[in-house]
Amino acid sequence: MIEPETQNVVMRSPGLRLARLAAIHLLAWLTALSLFAAADSWSALTGLTLAWTLSIATGVLAGLATTTLVHEWFHLLGARLCAATYDIPLRVGLFVYDWSFDKNTLRQFLTMSVAGSVGGALSVALLWISLPADTAGRAALLAAALASFAFGSAVEWPVLRRARHSGDPLGELSKIDARVLGRCFAIALLVGVAGFLVWCNA
Repeated sequence: MIEPETQNVVMRSPGLRLARLAAIHLLAWLTALSLFAAADSWSALTGLTLAWTLSIATGVLAGLATTTLVHEWFHLLGARLCAATYDIPLRVGLFVYDWSFDKNTLRQFLTMSVAGSVGGALSVALLWISLPADTAGRAALLAAALASFAFGSAVEWPVLRRARHSGDPLGELSKIDARVLGRCFAIALLVGVAGFLVWCNA
């Protein structure tokens, strides 16, 4: 158990908060990848329907975790590269930082945003190069990674396009509602299913 005094030190230091978040994200990613590796091996060794199903389910989890986390940390990299102002949240969650809309320029917002897409694309490319889609589970992992990239792109790219013209990133982000997210989810689902079918039949 963390002592209250130690916890207060962590809460006051952005660097320690970021290190804590990085450790938790890394642990979550390694857990997802380990679960997939175990299920994929079980399926290959036994051919059981349950093992095959679990390999697909954990493959989806590992693929989503990989691309989503890389995407978010590349957002932070972009923010640092353009010397943007941001804060590290007190609560641990998916998002790595809180963006300061009133202290950053449009150029900084665009740089930070594009960096996330670059990270997502890079993670998909690296997975595709390093992981052969020779099992259903591995095909599911690759397809889920691609679906995660598609979801992030469907959400963020229209915002980037509109923000470049309006100069109001916060205003454009506020237009993302349940209907927009639902449409983006449908796009990602279609991309993921299509990718899974293509890789399974390759």
